[in-house]
Amino acid sequence: MKYSKLSLAKEAINHKGFIRKIPDIFRMIRMWRKGEYPMRSIDIILPLLGVLYIISPIDLVPEVAVPVIGVLDDLAVLSLTIPKLIKEVDKFLLWEADRKYNNSGTKIIDAEIIK
Repeated sequence: MKYSKLSLAKEAINHKGFIRKIPDIFRMIRMWRKGEYPMRSIDIILPLLGVLYIISPIDLVPEVAVPVIGVLDDLAVLSLTIPKLIKEVDKFLLWEADRKYNNSGTKIIDAEIIK
């Protein structure tokens, strides 16, 4: 079975919810760059560098020279970066929802239902 960057990208896309979160990733980065979203720089830069490594034609271990090991390094980078990126996007979406409710004047209180 021949592996390529295209098949690796398809595998990353199959990650649950990854495609739906791509616009959220761009929105998160835009708000982080404006200084609106508080986040450590390393939490976004490392996953983005991992994704750029997968997309770029330059590899530490090229697929042409060593077919199996060349693909394994890409899979290792994917397995580390995609879950981290999705985790950060989930944090961003929670922050964004909280911000939206706090700015709308809606008060959320804890309550207990008593029969």
